[in-house]
Amino acid sequence: MYRPVGALAMLALSTSALAQTAPQAAPALAPVTAPNTAEVNAKLAAPLPADQAAMKAHVLFLASDAMKGREAGSPEFDIAAQYVAAQFYAAGLRPGGDAGGYLQAMPLVSYKAASKGDFVWTGRGPAQPLVFGEDYVPAANGAKAETSVSAPVVFVGYGIDAPQYGQDDYKGVDVRGKIVAYFGGSPARFGGEERAFFGSGGTKAAIAQAKGAVGVITLESPRSAKVRTFGKLADSYATPRMTWANPDGTGKVDAPGAPSLGTVSMVGAAKLFAGAKTPWSRVAKQAAGDNAKFKAVPLVGTLTVATKTSFVPAASSNVVGVIPGSDPVVGKEVVVLSAHLDHIGITKPVKGDALNNGALDNAIGIASLIEEAKRFTASGQAPKRTIMFLAVTGEEKGLVGSDYFTNHPTVPLTSIVADVNLDMPILTYKFEDMVVFGAERSTIGPIVQKAVAAIGVGLSPDPMPEEGIFVRSDHFRFVQKGIPSVFLWPGQKGPGKAAVAYFMANNYHKPSDDLTQPILWDQGVRFVDANYRIAREIADGAQRPVWNAGDYFATLYKGPMASTGARN
Repeated sequence: MYRPVGALAMLALSTSALAQTAPQAAPALAPVTAPNTAEVNAKLAAPLPADQAAMKAHVLFLASDAMKGREAGSPEFDIAAQYVAAQFYAAGLRPGGDAGGYLQAMPLVSYKAASKGDFVWTGRGPAQPLVFGEDYVPAANGAKAETSVSAPVVFVGYGIDAPQYGQDDYKGVDVRGKIVAYFGGSPARFGGEERAFFGSGGTKAAIAQAKGAVGVITLESPRSAKVRTFGKLADSYATPRMTWANPDGTGKVDAPGAPSLGTVSMVGAAKLFAGAKTPWSRVAKQAAGDNAKFKAVPLVGTLTVATKTSFVPAASSNVVGVIPGSDPVVGKEVVVLSAHLDHIGITKPVKGDALNNGALDNAIGIASLIEEAKRFTASGQAPKRTIMFLAVTGEEKGLVGSDYFTNHPTVPLTSIVADVNLDMPILTYKFEDMVVFGAERSTIGPIVQKAVAAIGVGLSPDPMPEEGIFVRSDHFRFVQKGIPSVFLWPGQKGPGKAAVAYFMANNYHKPSDDLTQPILWDQGVRFVDANYRIAREIADGAQRPVWNAGDYFATLYKGPMASTGARN
């Protein structure tokens, strides 16, 4: 699962909060002395029923040390993609990628700040160069090698325009041709998923671009400083980022017309606010709360920024297999079942281990996808609608592979009627319920409820709405195209809460997410069963899924709604 990089705690999966609220883990989940090789091999080779063994075998390969963490753009990821393509072939899926194959090639670009940049503030006095690491940290611009902007600055609170929440941070100001400065995050009074959406840098930049701004800067706040000090931000200013590449070799970014110029510290902000109608001391005091309301105010001066970005080309692939629909009327409609294949590769060592195997995140999701495909072909009953099995790359880089696919689909985008996404199912306990993020937003909800009831579990609401998980995995790229989508997880009833909390605190995005975890493969089979039933219900249903009337994301992205069944 993608962990957004940002200063606001709620936009990064808050493992600290989970750890604080979680009960003591059961003895079976407690850390133990590292077993020797013979003990590990005995555990990995323990006999299992055929359906469980098949699922485990995929994870044994994909989460092995040989795959080196399956980082997008690496040779090991390419091997993993070939493995999935071979498994799709063995399952009887037809190729759905480029040129009659299973792979959809995707050009990538890694980019990073190539210099510390120059920030110069000209207020009522002489021009004042700002100091790197003390006043500012530059941002890399994935769309341009050199960025140069000189413009007045307008403070716009959180940088949000959300009429449904009565929030217009741009009220009373004209930002055309100007740089906007705002705080990261969004008010706590926003709903969990909407809060995460409006708190994202991409959403804020898109709003700024639509308002005519020519650049954006993020302001450090007392709250963000507690999560990540400005010094640590400065230390990592040249950390590479990755996105898919345009034909000219630059990267795809959310708002190229209003690029992120960098982050300004509280010390630097005090300089920018000198002479403003609202003093920085008052703004900073307001920003210490989580429901602050700000008034937009022009700052007295001009900010001149020059930054450089370096680019390194790379490549990766999505893997696509299809089962053609059998119905003459709806057979060309496509139900997508997705899961991300990549993980985070090799990072700083933890207890001497730097290799992140990604067993639960998300080798087991890919294993579920493969086994689900086998169930469809083994059933002997072709689905009425076409089913696409999509293993995407670059999820850990920011939902990059799914973003590329929805912008370069291998089938007409208008033919895709739903996406059901599998990401990081935690299968270390016998689950008693399921959580389907986004189920309440569309007619997929009742379908899911019926399907999970068939395996003896109920449907539970989102146990962590504050995390905004609905906007943080690959299905959201389909949502952004107006397509009803959901994301499945085993629920947190019974032993689930402790197991999930333990994983998030101890194994999420760490080398310990490997096959020494107490994975229950019979629960993996149950999870596949539930997913199969959901996909079958959608594929064979009389009606295509539509959004519930009035849903925020359906309205925003002009998806088909239940009231009319037509796009907005």
